[in-house]
Amino acid sequence: MEKLWSPWRSKYIDSFSESSEKGGCIFCSAWKENVETTNSLLVRKAVNTFTILNLYPYNNGHLMVVPIRHLSEFALLSEEENKEIMSELQLAQKALSIAMKPHGFNIGANLGKVSGAGIDDHLHFHIVPRWNGDTNFMPVLAEIKVLSEDLMQTKEKLLAAYLKLKN
Repeated sequence: MEKLWSPWRSKYIDSFSESSEKGGCIFCSAWKENVETTNSLLVRKAVNTFTILNLYPYNNGHLMVVPIRHLSEFALLSEEENKEIMSELQLAQKALSIAMKPHGFNIGANLGKVSGAGIDDHLHFHIVPRWNGDTNFMPVLAEIKVLSEDLMQTKEKLLAAYLKLKN
């Protein structure tokens, strides 16, 4: 089996241990922000969940749907949280389809460090838009992931798409 190294991910994962050492959860802190705040990655707040852009996305538009309640076990989600997570993932897919026009999506969760979770103490679900040919030689040869759009530009597109869905 060949290995694909992504050392940039170590910086990302290490940033969460630093946050934990300071006594905080990055998701619990993010929830306290306002969607309207200029540099906030927060895209949407619901009753039991929120949707946020991934600071280190696999692709443009990489979102995470996160329960507000701090928990790490999927099995501990309440029925309301579970239903809302699924509804918010569907809404995020619709918003991403309007804003980004991807050809497909990856949706899922990494439960535990060994499964690849960068933040394993606060459950969250990823929705990653995909395009034909969205992986190229740059990550393999140059250890660089090319993202063509600034996160705040992506956020503006998504906010407009969510607004369209609301009307």
